[in-house]
Amino acid sequence: MRTEHINSAVPTITRLSAAGLLAAGRSLADLVCDAVEGGSSIGFLAPLDPAEAAAWWEGLAPEVAGGRTAVWAARDGDRILGTVQLRFGGMPNGRHRAEVAKLIVHRDARGRGLGRRLLETAEREAAASGISLLVLDTQTGSPAERLYRSAGWTEAGTIPDYAADTEGVLRPTTLFHKKPL
Repeated sequence: MRTEHINSAVPTITRLSAAGLLAAGRSLADLVCDAVEGGSSIGFLAPLDPAEAAAWWEGLAPEVAGGRTAVWAARDGDRILGTVQLRFGGMPNGRHRAEVAKLIVHRDARGRGLGRRLLETAEREAAASGISLLVLDTQTGSPAERLYRSAGWTEAGTIPDYAADTEGVLRPTTLFHKKPL
């Protein structure tokens, strides 16, 4: 899966509509499978069947169509190298906040600032949407945790044994919050 060439150009980040999400299903599924294969704790266990990953993305389309979730994809041509989501609060007392979720960067594209660009995109769009508080969670000690700290996110606390890693071992999760850019 890691033999494809990554273009040296800067990937383009665009917001996906529900139709765009469905059209990009295979590339999004490949991205998730790569992340799980690389050990990223993003909700799935290894080995991940690409059909299961594609079905998960397809199931997200109604949330995107209804405006409850926003999804951005970073593309190198037709290939998706990264993604991030904003999940908006639905209850009247929580409409001021959103959750940043599924910040994923393909292993071949890591270390070039793409994760930070995706995170900044979500933060900027949240602020433009009137969101005044962002939250997220990530596996404690993960590379993602270092990214969030360096991007100015504030730790709210750690929960032991919160989620299983890709091998099914329970790991702690760190919760973060931030005012959007």
